[in-house]
Amino acid sequence: MKKRWISLLCLAVMLLSLLTGCGGAPAEDGDGKVFRYGTTAYGPAMSNAGLNPHENYSGWSCVRYGVGETLFRFTETMELEPWLATDYAWLDDVTVRIGLRQGVTFSSGRTLDGQAVKECLEHLVAVHDRAPGDLKIQSIQAEENAVVITCSEPNPALLNYLSDPYGAIIDMDYGVTEDRNVAGTGPFVACEIADDHVYLEKNPNYWGGEVALDRVEVTAITDGDTLTMALQSGQIDAVQGLPYASLPLFTDDPGYTVSSADTSRVFFGAFNYEIPALQDLRVRQAIAMAIDKEGFTKTLLNGNGTPAAGPFPESFSFGSGTVTAPGYDPEEARDLLAQAGWTDTDGDGYVDRNGEMLTIRWLTYPGRMELPLLAEAAQATLKDIGVKVEVNSTANSADILESGAWDVYVSAFVAAPTGDGAYFFTTHCLSDSAKNRGGYFNEELEVLAARLRGTFDPEERAALVTEMSQTILDDGAFFFASYLKMNFVMKSSVTGLTAHPSDYYEITARLDKTA
Repeated sequence: MKKRWISLLCLAVMLLSLLTGCGGAPAEDGDGKVFRYGTTAYGPAMSNAGLNPHENYSGWSCVRYGVGETLFRFTETMELEPWLATDYAWLDDVTVRIGLRQGVTFSSGRTLDGQAVKECLEHLVAVHDRAPGDLKIQSIQAEENAVVITCSEPNPALLNYLSDPYGAIIDMDYGVTEDRNVAGTGPFVACEIADDHVYLEKNPNYWGGEVALDRVEVTAITDGDTLTMALQSGQIDAVQGLPYASLPLFTDDPGYTVSSADTSRVFFGAFNYEIPALQDLRVRQAIAMAIDKEGFTKTLLNGNGTPAAGPFPESFSFGSGTVTAPGYDPEEARDLLAQAGWTDTDGDGYVDRNGEMLTIRWLTYPGRMELPLLAEAAQATLKDIGVKVEVNSTANSADILESGAWDVYVSAFVAAPTGDGAYFFTTHCLSDSAKNRGGYFNEELEVLAARLRGTFDPEERAALVTEMSQTILDDGAFFFASYLKMNFVMKSSVTGLTAHPSDYYEITARLDKTA
């Protein structure tokens, strides 16, 4: 009851904020068509507050909310197609020429040309944490309507990485404002940005044609009850990240539409290798074996997920069907702990060694509403094997990660948003990976990654990715719980909001509402 009253209070505060549009003017003023959108996937806890694509994961917000566009984008089958680019040609193994679409202007008024793209990409690799290692750009030559990019080594996945939202092309003359706004080429221009919302107005000079909506108000709502009630009450038009438990309220109601897509977003855990107990492979394997993935996906996700083995779902050529991982086996988990010297010597139900209880500090965050549920489920099943779990679900997870005061960090990550398997490894698993939070290192994996970087043949790349997946599973470096289905739930009057496997594209020029 207390939680529901808190949710109602949060809803009241949120609805009050929704009455205010850009610059503080009431959204109802004027004749414009306003679209109100609630999401769990925006804000500091998601590392994507603001619209600067050159900062952390804020490129996702830039592209998702229709402000920025990349040179290439992905089709619904995750094939590359030109967007701001028109064509490309590999001149040799390290050099590619990319033609640019003419007649495109930034919201600042500047024309998109080779020099603008060069300036943007050079700034990206100068300041971003992941892009330099992904792109490996050595030099960029600007032509009037093209750029020629030379890499420091063969980079077969270059165009895929340029399609990551950090590759959104922005006007560097305009720069980044104090409130983290940028000038992009998309159908919308942000007029107000905060940690909990982004307000947008249509770009009247959008190169891609008429923009259906006049204004879009994106509001971060991380409480599931609040998000559900806001949609039910009609105060917002659509939501992203609705709790799976709430979906039945809308799926059979003709007043709502649900758009769904299977994605490579996976719930997975990383171990902190600085913790002595977790340096033992048997302990890491025991923890992985004590997580009931089937029960979690069937019961807590209501079937909106698939138990995971490795980083990638079976629909990928390098997916979970080609690798093996420990299954749910509490008895084997107990045996592994005993082999590692962890037994219950005092009869309190928890294993100990040398007078120390095996306690796991499980760090996660509430922005993905099912992550705390996974933590609670794991807390119960790990207790069954004698491991005590202390759950810390906090929006300040980044600070705790930095401090090192954690044992297992469980997050949600789109493992292959660029349609290429290298992405997960370059981001999380290598010695120079920006998000290798646990300090994992495997020399064989580094060698395989080096081979992957120079391999152009798709089948050979898939085979290497599969081998790399098996390597990290054999090391017990990570555990993978569930792949997720993404849902947009909207009023039936909304059109043009379609879930996409990449999880990139949301607010577009074709988004509209009839009432």
